[in-house]
Amino acid sequence: MDILARLGMRVPVVQAPMAGISTPALAAAVSNAGGLGSLGLAAMTGPEAAQAIAETHRMTGRPFGVNLFCHQPRPRDPAAEARWLDRLASHFARMGAEPPRSLTPGYPSVLESDELLGAVLAAPPALVTFHFGLPRPDQIAALRERGCLLGATATSEAEATRIRDAGFDLIVAQGWQAGGHRGIFDPDGPDERLETLQLVRRLTPLGLPVLAAGEIMDRIDSRRALEAGAVAVQCGTAFLQAPEAATSPAHREALGRGETRMTRAISGRPARCCTNDFTAIPDDEAPGYPVTYAAGKALDAAARSRGVTGYGAQWAGTGCARAVARPAAETVRALAP
Repeated sequence: MDILARLGMRVPVVQAPMAGISTPALAAAVSNAGGLGSLGLAAMTGPEAAQAIAETHRMTGRPFGVNLFCHQPRPRDPAAEARWLDRLASHFARMGAEPPRSLTPGYPSVLESDELLGAVLAAPPALVTFHFGLPRPDQIAALRERGCLLGATATSEAEATRIRDAGFDLIVAQGWQAGGHRGIFDPDGPDERLETLQLVRRLTPLGLPVLAAGEIMDRIDSRRALEAGAVAVQCGTAFLQAPEAATSPAHREALGRGETRMTRAISGRPARCCTNDFTAIPDDEAPGYPVTYAAGKALDAAARSRGVTGYGAQWAGTGCARAVARPAAETVRALAP
């Protein structure tokens, strides 16, 4: 039985698990339409994740997936954090605010906290995917015992090889065009910046099913990805205008401008965002993920208190201007090859 049949998919379309944007309603709508919906759990607490999973189970009897962040914890660098806050000081001042005196990072990695994994194990979905790296062997074993299929994001052949050698079931090939956080294992390592179809062609010889992710906005894009060797497409930006998504009005408006940039300034890791006030900030001194995110959220909160929306994490891929405002089920049908 192939991977799509094991996931109960009638259509080779996976909704990307966009943390903070994916909702139970979105995931359920995509799964009910024959694709595979997904929840991004990284921004949630354990109880919030448990509630989101339970709600999705209530809204669909079909399989769905969840995603967890698996970044290597980094030591804090107070001097670097202070320099970054100094760099942001003028932006805070524009909003009549001061930078925080210290930063409290959120988004713990699965490698350092089992809280989110516990919620997943308590009500296991069909698929669990990982971003930024791979979980521990004991965590993999626990998910296997609960019957979960496993996948992870790769931006290179070397990362995909590690995913295969860990015994995973599929690889998400994230091209350079993709929106949101780049799944590269080492954000300070080399990056070939391969486009989606190039990457798919590199990874299919490894023998695992490959999902193509990055600037897939319609059925023509889907067909090209499948012709390159992917078994399905994973799409996030295409669903950002769906009513079921938690995309903010300012984010939805920014999509129409069609301009994006890869930046570390928001979170400390490379991520593709609609161009806005934040993407204009030089990111060479950003102190790393997730502590930089704490500064970014503080600046965004200060700006929104003044009615300024340009400091949001308005993640989007390079095809963002092609996103259509329509129910998620209609987007699944429009993406079906």
